[in-house]
Amino acid sequence: MKNQISVGVVGCGYWGPNLVRNFRQLPECSLKLMCDTSEARLAHLKSLYPEVEGHKDFGHLLNGAELDAVIIATPVRFHYAMAKASLLAGKHTLIEKPMASSAEECEELIQIAQEKGLVLMVGHTFLYSPAVKKIKEIVDRGDIGDIRYISSRRLNLGLFQKDINVAWDLAPHDISIILHVLEELPVSVNCRGEAHITPGVEDLTNIHLTFRKHRSALIQSSWLDPRKVREMTIVGSKRMIVYDDVAPLEKIKIFDVRVEVPPHYDSFAEFQYSYHYGDLYVPYLKQEEPLKVECQHFLDCIRNGKTPLTNGRRGLELVEILEAASASLKRNGAAVEISETRNGTSLTNAPRERAARKSELVCA
Repeated sequence: MKNQISVGVVGCGYWGPNLVRNFRQLPECSLKLMCDTSEARLAHLKSLYPEVEGHKDFGHLLNGAELDAVIIATPVRFHYAMAKASLLAGKHTLIEKPMASSAEECEELIQIAQEKGLVLMVGHTFLYSPAVKKIKEIVDRGDIGDIRYISSRRLNLGLFQKDINVAWDLAPHDISIILHVLEELPVSVNCRGEAHITPGVEDLTNIHLTFRKHRSALIQSSWLDPRKVREMTIVGSKRMIVYDDVAPLEKIKIFDVRVEVPPHYDSFAEFQYSYHYGDLYVPYLKQEEPLKVECQHFLDCIRNGKTPLTNGRRGLELVEILEAASASLKRNGAAVEISETRNGTSLTNAPRERAARKSELVCA
């Protein structure tokens, strides 16, 4: 492969400029083109990066720019059509979260990428953050014992969307972290919410994920909170982790606290809980921008033929959960079941599947 991978970014609104900035800074990347329907947005980015071509025509990005890869950072309703066109044009493709508007659309994109031998990756950016990497290491070592439940809150004032509700906008971050930590798909999903500002578009949702072994996760998402909150608590049988992404330092705190039940007792009078209060630990985290790591990972997967950490299958699994949450909303919070395996492959079986299909760039 040539020394640099040529890349184009479509969508220069809220998140696209961050992708433009990061890909432009990577030495293995040649950022050749920025695409947006807004001339004002293109003019602004051209003032920052005059060497990068700006274009309003998405077709030119696919057929006239000689790109190796396309980055899609448009509203969700455009993800499927643009990603499909990109893959059919032979471009490696990175799609911002959520991957598409339905599981059916995700499956088709995965199939096209497989048939054409292309890298398909989804922008679950938090999985590339030092904090989540450290949490995963701590959990995998068994330092906190068996996970009992995970609780997360992602709250702020806006940004209000018109085509998706707050669950589809904010919850993907928390769901991707939870699936990554637990390495398991939920059995069922419950979701309740309210639309206070735009009729039919929930700006407050509460999602409950039920897993095997009496484990669960609670996800609160809101566009109507006065404070920006990005907090997750992971409760284990030995210790507990609090992850505060808004904190400038000490984003992870490990609490050596737990509740123990006496193993033997002859009467209820003898039954007493034992509350253990130990030390508080704050692990060191290397300072690096998660989005930069994600962009570099995408380039590495293209160059080395690797399967991305956040590949198409991970994107599909997340969209399936969001679809179940939407169905539960319509049923006033009733549980919607999700098959623990899909096409014979679960999260825990994914490494085995990848080993069996080494030639597949985007796999389960």
